[in-house]
Amino acid sequence: MPQIAVADAANLPIRSVVMADLPTLLALYRHLNTEDPILEPGLAESRLAEILAHPGMTIFAAFNGEKAVSSVTQIVVPNLTRGGAPYALIENVVTHADYRRRGLAGTVIRTAFASAWERNCYKVMLLTGSKNPATLRFYANCGFKQDKTGFHIRRPA
Repeated sequence: MPQIAVADAANLPIRSVVMADLPTLLALYRHLNTEDPILEPGLAESRLAEILAHPGMTIFAAFNGEKAVSSVTQIVVPNLTRGGAPYALIENVVTHADYRRRGLAGTVIRTAFASAWERNCYKVMLLTGSKNPATLRFYANCGFKQDKTGFHIRRPA
């Protein structure tokens, strides 16, 4: 796998994914949760079609040629508080292992921030299950503040 220089990483194009990006996006997601089952192709196509059609939902990705090498999913949620200003959620932050530590994830996250601010969001939220100090530092360096308490619940087995 050819390595890219740090300067080149900053210049990779970032855009919203389209249906044709599904194979490279699924390959990238293997770097996020290696233990996840591989989706059946029809289900994967159906899910991406739902995402692409869902108002306020965008997957931003950095591409090296046709290969997605870093991505983030953003959901903009309409709101009845804060003067009606929506808020955004960020999920599925991932960078291909061969492209890490080159600034790509931060650039993709900042792209999501810019999109949220353009949509008049008053905040962007992210939860991480990582306890790795480097990961937590990374999110802090992106501008996130760790000053709230997050809770989640998972569907019972």
